[in-house]
Amino acid sequence: MNESVKPPRPRRKKRLRKFWRSIGQSQFALKATSRLMIWYLNWVQRTNEIIVEPIDALETLTPQQPLIVGVWHGQHILMPALPIELNASAMISKNFDGEVTARVVEHYGNRTIRASGGRNQKQTLRKGGMTGFLEMLNALREKDNVVQTADIPKGIARRAGLGIIMLGQKSGAPIVPLAIASSRRYVFQKSWDKTTVNMPYGKTAIVIGNLVHVPEDADDDTLEACRENLENQLNRATKRAYELTGKPE
Repeated sequence: MNESVKPPRPRRKKRLRKFWRSIGQSQFALKATSRLMIWYLNWVQRTNEIIVEPIDALETLTPQQPLIVGVWHGQHILMPALPIELNASAMISKNFDGEVTARVVEHYGNRTIRASGGRNQKQTLRKGGMTGFLEMLNALREKDNVVQTADIPKGIARRAGLGIIMLGQKSGAPIVPLAIASSRRYVFQKSWDKTTVNMPYGKTAIVIGNLVHVPEDADDDTLEACRENLENQLNRATKRAYELTGKPE
């Protein structure tokens, strides 16, 4: 007679949570994981053919710095290792993944702002999103580029939020829609943003869309129009990047 499988006991779940929490606080785990990530990104970058469109993107963007580089969640893993010569500050969450990402980002000469946004005001305040916004604004005023994911964490993937638009409005800096895609990749289909891991020995495309300028005196309708423009630019750039790899999404 088959016996039904019993669910894990609450104590067992508690012990598992405590174990993973201790791993997340381990300096050894952080150091080992970040070094592994750096090694992997270097491997991918060295073994992939890099295509940039438009080909003169760097020459065009350099005089317009500081810039806000907008990317989609889950599509930016390879970005710190790309040889695009645009160092920047990036807002990174305060968790184990964030700690690893921060070490990787800083290894390539970039700076980090430790905060993250949320789907509502309470989440934003709790995670330090307002502080992060002000720090990014300050970085732009000091002529430093910033990188920000345009879609809201665990919200609707590839739907631009207003946060990056308001950053453009308050700073006066242009927003650069940027997409990265690789021919050899692994997609986590069950993740909310379809997180994509770029793989070695393939082709990687970097596509930059038209700059989005947000007027300082923009009203709600203008902010929404800028948000839709950025969303469309990012989606077009993402589609084009995958096409250039020879393996569309």
